[in-house]
Amino acid sequence: MGWSRAAMLGVIGLVAALMFPMPNADGPSYDFHDESCPKLRQMVHDSVEEALKEDVGIAAGLLRIMFHDCFPQGCDASLLVHGRYWSETSWPQNKGIRPTAMALIDTIRAKVQSPDACGPTVSCTDIMNLATREAVMHFNVPGYAVPHGLKDSLAPADLARIRELPGPDLSAAELLQRFATRGFDVADVVVLSGAHTIGRSSCGGFQDRFQESTGFARRLRANCSSDANRLQDLDVTTPDRFDNEYYHNLLAGKGVLTSDLQLLRNHTTRWWVNNFAQDQGWFFAQFGTSMSKMAHLPSDEAAQYGEIRNYNCFWSNHRWLTASA
Repeated sequence: MGWSRAAMLGVIGLVAALMFPMPNADGPSYDFHDESCPKLRQMVHDSVEEALKEDVGIAAGLLRIMFHDCFPQGCDASLLVHGRYWSETSWPQNKGIRPTAMALIDTIRAKVQSPDACGPTVSCTDIMNLATREAVMHFNVPGYAVPHGLKDSLAPADLARIRELPGPDLSAAELLQRFATRGFDVADVVVLSGAHTIGRSSCGGFQDRFQESTGFARRLRANCSSDANRLQDLDVTTPDRFDNEYYHNLLAGKGVLTSDLQLLRNHTTRWWVNNFAQDQGWFFAQFGTSMSKMAHLPSDEAAQYGEIRNYNCFWSNHRWLTASA
């Protein structure tokens, strides 16, 4: 008999407690909401599944939101919040962040924080991380541990930190160096790139490839010439399935982004590409491990000064109250 979802996540939490010990007993933990919001996981699961029935692209949207939120300064939902003069989504590094995925996070927050559910006890950051995990598990990727009890930032991240996000035109050496600043190794870099199996990009994300003479590059150029607003599937074989076809495509010369192709031009990253192409189970297992590392990136600022946004994920509590006064 197979394990239930709750039992599986419980075991994962025990393993994670050994891999990512929480330093403060009063801070985040893996059972932080067990008493105050015992149905949290089920509520998030049901909401994400309902959204995926309408638009499977929500999964890619949630993955990108989590990565672009956690990488600059740790997981704190700063990507969602509007500052006094600007938000992180106004910068080119975050172009294409899906509004529908952002809206889903706030929709779940409203359900969870309703008086007949849990009240204002769960942060937008926790909901973002949990919703992303549910979206990944929808595709039969094993569950992974995420900390509960994280706080939301009061303002967007600084532009200098946003500029540290890896771009689509980086070389393999640049990718490895950029990810290493956040504690990620070679396997993490290659497996997290595998999220592109359900991703899409605007033509501007790979226009540096338009001068190449390969048939695939010419096809990309022709598609964008006919429709400048086109969103190109990054997995040209199975764009709506989370699988390891992304790696097969790379080996067949059908990678879309420069950063994707660069994984073949470094002997260490190419070794991982070959392994993930040959073994989807290995890809899935490593993806969960690396996503858990991502979810554990700490936001020192939110930990010290953060809050639980309880009016809207897009406004700090103070700004919401001030605007509503």
